[in-house]
Amino acid sequence: MADEEHDGATAQEQLIEACRRNNTDLLAEVLQGRSETDAAKLLNETVTVLGNHLYHEAASQGNYEIIDALLDQPGFECDPISRRERDTPLHTAIRWSNSEPAAQQPFAQALVEMMLEAGSNPRIKNKAGLTATQLVDPRYPEMRQLIQKHEYALLNAGDFVDDSSSSKPSSAPPPPPGRPVGAAPAIPSSAAPPVPPPAVPYDDDAEFSGSDDEDRAEWERQRQQRRA
Repeated sequence: MADEEHDGATAQEQLIEACRRNNTDLLAEVLQGRSETDAAKLLNETVTVLGNHLYHEAASQGNYEIIDALLDQPGFECDPISRRERDTPLHTAIRWSNSEPAAQQPFAQALVEMMLEAGSNPRIKNKAGLTATQLVDPRYPEMRQLIQKHEYALLNAGDFVDDSSSSKPSSAPPPPPGRPVGAAPAIPSSAAPPVPPPAVPYDDDAEFSGSDDEDRAEWERQRQQRRA
């Protein structure tokens, strides 16, 4: 394991220097002999006096090699937040990219894409309420399109839910007793055809109770037909 201090510098100071100067050898020297847990803790908790994490320091210089090495470390945090601007390293990389000429943009895009593929979240907003996409210089639409592609992937992730795995009990009522499972449900009473009332036996000894002569004549005629 590298000494806690080396040439008068602490391990944290050496890591900051390694990220600023793109020095992967110094990074490896400081981390040598440390467990994955201790290495991740050291990398994630080392902060400059201005409140920048190691990832911010490397991104502010566009240091591809050291960023690649950092992202290879198990447990390394992809979205630490800076103290002053509340930037993620992705914000910082875009600020660096904006300061570079057009000829440097293919390299800048490769760096940003590596950060995105490793897990940087392009939807996080900084202190000013801006995402990394909103920081991109209008001169570089390809960079904006690159980040937006990853934004869309995040937005679409999880839109489809598999209900078959849900443990929530069904709210449907059980089938009524006596009906086999899978059988068609009974027609609701409101939709069922009307049932005719049961026939009432005719009483020949009953007397006509109406008052209309024509009705009485019809009643007498039907009475005679039934007796015939």
